[in-house]
Amino acid sequence: MKSTALTEIHKQLGAKIVPFAGYDMPVSYTGVNEEHETVRQHLGVFDVSHMGEFFIEGKEALQLIQKITSNDASTLIDGQAQYTCMPNQTGGIVDDLIIYKFHDEKFMMVVNASNIEKDWKWVNLHNTFDAIATNLSDEYSLLAIQGPKALEAMQSISPLDLSAIKFYHFAVGEFGGAQDVIISATGYTGSGGFEIYFKNKDAELIWTAVLDAGKDFGIKPIGLAARDTLRLEMGMCLYGNDIDETTSPIEAKLGWITKFTKDFINAEALKAEKENGPSKKLVAFELEDKGIPRHGYAIVDEEGHDIGHVTSGTMSPSLKKAIGMGYVKTKHSKFGTSIYIQIRKKTIKATIVKPPFYKA
Repeated sequence: MKSTALTEIHKQLGAKIVPFAGYDMPVSYTGVNEEHETVRQHLGVFDVSHMGEFFIEGKEALQLIQKITSNDASTLIDGQAQYTCMPNQTGGIVDDLIIYKFHDEKFMMVVNASNIEKDWKWVNLHNTFDAIATNLSDEYSLLAIQGPKALEAMQSISPLDLSAIKFYHFAVGEFGGAQDVIISATGYTGSGGFEIYFKNKDAELIWTAVLDAGKDFGIKPIGLAARDTLRLEMGMCLYGNDIDETTSPIEAKLGWITKFTKDFINAEALKAEKENGPSKKLVAFELEDKGIPRHGYAIVDEEGHDIGHVTSGTMSPSLKKAIGMGYVKTKHSKFGTSIYIQIRKKTIKATIVKPPFYKA
């Protein structure tokens, strides 16, 4: 297993370390519910350095990105980020990712940790352009500083005006005593904050500065377990659970990042699917009775006919109720529809709702 530049610090802090996407990662420190509420109410910091960073540079960097991703990166201005996905050639998704535009000839792709090797091969397979792709995943660390107190707490360790960084925009500069840090107003929690990219050599310096700056704001280190409950409350997809090589962006209700104003891999087939309607859709649901939905559990209709399966589920720490997401046949996907989750030998009623579950 690989380690991040901060793994030893997590161990010293008493974190529970588990294998994840080829890395030893902190899954929790003091408990999922407590860490979850810390992010919702105050401020938390996640080490997510296992994520991958590819830099795409050159005269035709944009053309490469336009070819392999579904969203329209030509609309980006310098210093702006964009959520997108890379469709495969059979109707599914290679990965979902964020694109960062530095200028016309320099972009960064941030990809999921479990897909780094696969994504890197995919990028190179389709790089027939005047563009140079560089995989710097092993050289960069990433901290997600999330929560309503993030801006107030972190301003003290950067000369940049952090309040000027709009949602899904970024700046590059000094942060926590280090130079050339990418400070991005993005996140995976729905509670605001920043994601900070920097070279591994600066990891301990920045980690210490972040915790010191957040001390008076209730900051705590947060593990991957709470990251998952936080993103699920917001109805955000997790690759490998809610989307994968067999699910299309149309089925996953990611049509908003699938722009047919340009040509990209499998665009024609996805456009036809959008026009004709998919056979299944990803839905969000809340359980009406006791039980916790888990990945892979069957979803049935009132007569007990199989209509789909659960992709993600948990007991929501914020809402104190069981929530989940899953694919169902399109005719059963309307808001307010009753569906039934098979949990062990019981069939538990649930209602399809409009995400996000948690309204900030």
